[in-house]
Amino acid sequence: MSGVLVEANVSGCTQKNVELQIRQVYAVTLAAPQLPFLMADAQRSEEEIAASKDSKRPLVRVLPDLRLDNRWLDLRVPAHNAILRIQAVMCQLFRESLAKRGFIEIHSPKLISGESEGGAEVFRVDYFGSNASLAQSPQLYKQMAMSADIPGVFEVGPVFRAENSNTARHLCEFTGLDLEMPIAWHYKEVIQVVHETLADIFQCVEEKHAEELSIIRQMYPSEAPKLPAGTESPCVLNWDEAMELLTSNGTQREDVMADLSTEEEKLLGRLVRERYGVDLFFLDKYPSSVRPFYTMPSEEQPEFSNSYDVIFHGQEIGSGAQRCHDADLLEERCAELGVPTGPLASYIESFRHGVPPHGGVGLGLERIVQLYLGLDNIRKAVMFTRDPTRLSP
Repeated sequence: MSGVLVEANVSGCTQKNVELQIRQVYAVTLAAPQLPFLMADAQRSEEEIAASKDSKRPLVRVLPDLRLDNRWLDLRVPAHNAILRIQAVMCQLFRESLAKRGFIEIHSPKLISGESEGGAEVFRVDYFGSNASLAQSPQLYKQMAMSADIPGVFEVGPVFRAENSNTARHLCEFTGLDLEMPIAWHYKEVIQVVHETLADIFQCVEEKHAEELSIIRQMYPSEAPKLPAGTESPCVLNWDEAMELLTSNGTQREDVMADLSTEEEKLLGRLVRERYGVDLFFLDKYPSSVRPFYTMPSEEQPEFSNSYDVIFHGQEIGSGAQRCHDADLLEERCAELGVPTGPLASYIESFRHGVPPHGGVGLGLERIVQLYLGLDNIRKAVMFTRDPTRLSP
């Protein structure tokens, strides 16, 4: 398309002072005459639609399934396009933040024998007549990298979970942000690195990507999260402190060693925000009974573990821990929890040749994006959704 730019008073466009007087138009490609939905309808906020409900001409709401069925069109919506850009920026910043600390990026196998974490919720595949599964995480391989005398590793890659969870925050395939590092003195060294990495990401997004954030927040209004700076100490609560905080608010738990429910997580997030003024914190010293076999028990209180969840806006965005780096202890933990050691033989063997104490974390990229941007559904934070009901497009 070519023409002449002239001054004009234009509404409904980003450029409001000029318009193009067309002289020539060339058809580059053909498009169907009727779209599945109109862009004008697709980019309206829920507030606009609700406000028009009682008017003479209520606005059209484009249904979620119609959007997902035609996701390539839905991504033309400026806010949805900007969400993908923010996601890409967060990946890049994760890499840069860890690379400057001396970490190296790895790429672990996604086709594995057995299950990566000893659970049953895996996608099973035929591997030339043998049983295999899609990796639930790079957990075992990033730990084996510690046996290779690497100062620290990270990975950005797909994670597969065969969980039949049809919620606004679960996916069957998502992008994991993982890291693993040696521990010099205490596993809270890992918490500090995770805290600084997330602070680097969030600070850069706010400072350098204000245009994308403005576009997104026009369609999905939300306030910027309250976050501690990377130079500040992370907000860390141990399990007992969290239980006391919940109890003081009237929550009665039959089993104080049981994992938190979704509602308890959200309540705890609100209480932490009110008391400490932050939306991001670490819930430390989880009960050993609700952690995987490779988690290091606390030396002082073995019923608790050197592990934590990363909680953001009242929802878990990742889990981390100090790992068991002793082969005999790993075998004991597997026996206690009924985890078969056969498929884990190489993993356990890697700890018989000397490996430093180490720990790490696994974060979910899409959930971070969802909660940071205040999106009501994680499907808005992923390019193409994979959940229990959707395998296409």
